[in-house]
Amino acid sequence: MRVGIMGGTFDPIHNGHLIAAERARIGAGLDEVWLMPANVPPHKPRAPKATADQRWDMVCLAAEGNPFFRPTDIEIGKGGVSYSIDTIKLLRSLHPDAEFAYIIGADMVQYLPNWHRIDEITQLIRFIGLARPGYELDMSNLPSSISSCVTIVPMLQVEISSTSIREERRIGGSVRYLVPEAVRAYMEVNHLYES
Repeated sequence: MRVGIMGGTFDPIHNGHLIAAERARIGAGLDEVWLMPANVPPHKPRAPKATADQRWDMVCLAAEGNPFFRPTDIEIGKGGVSYSIDTIKLLRSLHPDAEFAYIIGADMVQYLPNWHRIDEITQLIRFIGLARPGYELDMSNLPSSISSCVTIVPMLQVEISSTSIREERRIGGSVRYLVPEAVRAYMEVNHLYES
């Protein structure tokens, strides 16, 4: 089974994430995409606004209705800072028959040489880089050990961000159609991101 892993803070998960996951699934011929909220992301200076449980709930709601999407709480469950190398090793031990690929943005492809223990990571997993229109991705700048592990898939231009959704909620604006309806309702009921 070919599985794409889409990790992130998902604070909150939004339709842009889901569009990217679907594009990666189709473009790279994946059987499933697993949506994996980070417990404590190592590259984010501030803690998420929603709790890990709330972000998990929203990911589960967002995945409903797509039989190819599966939420996984593996990083939340193990606690602490979420380093990719630890997660990959755990995933491979739990699912030895699966072939995993990380789904990342084209900008993150360029950043791969800076990932914690990237040389080990490239021995264990592939990457799917989503190239949005107008973004120049120069693979020649990457070491061949990394570039050979990356499949590029074209991505639509989608201008939705978790930051803008949190800001809309803070000022009392509407986030309808930016997030799945079930996620929007969950944020309302739980007063998430309100001022």
